[in-house]
Amino acid sequence: MRWTVPNVLTVLRVLAAPALPLAYVLLPRPLADYVAIGLFLAAAATDWLDGYLARRLDQHSAFGIMLDPIADKAMVIVAAATVIGLAGLNWPILLPLLVILMREVLISGLREFLGDIKLPVTRLAKWKTAVQMAGILGLLLTNLLQWQYERLYYAGATPDDPVYRQALELYVSAFWAALALIWVAGLLTAVTGIDYWRKARPHLLAREGP
Repeated sequence: MRWTVPNVLTVLRVLAAPALPLAYVLLPRPLADYVAIGLFLAAAATDWLDGYLARRLDQHSAFGIMLDPIADKAMVIVAAATVIGLAGLNWPILLPLLVILMREVLISGLREFLGDIKLPVTRLAKWKTAVQMAGILGLLLTNLLQWQYERLYYAGATPDDPVYRQALELYVSAFWAALALIWVAGLLTAVTGIDYWRKARPHLLAREGP
């Protein structure tokens, strides 16, 4: 392995995944929210940056090619599980996140079984990853906004208080926007998962033999 700049960024992205939920365990709120959101944003940014630098600096490596998709999936899976833990059994949030978790685990297992058989990544799959990131980020932000308005409520603020009303309205708007994004992400995740399975099926049947 060569410790090139793109590889270092990819490794840091992998390490950021477990650090995200640990922020909520080790830090008080809202500091935990800020750290978790910052880690997620940094991971999303380096997802583009390490690929760009690898091309720009001609620093492609087998290690980077192997680890890059793992880093993406680690952050998505860990962040989705964290959001589920924060939201509790809230089925409108739980259902699309479960679709995302199941798809990523199943397709990763399918890729491992196929081994050297590489199926091309479609443009829709790339959009799927981007919408997943946006939806999960929206839910992390929504969780912070919910904590802020609930803190005002428990401090004795009333609906007539303009600060409380503004905080509540901001939370509600962010919640519906994040919910819409995560449902779109869930739909794209299911569609791309089915498409990948359809393309992999002939290779699986070929291994069954006569």
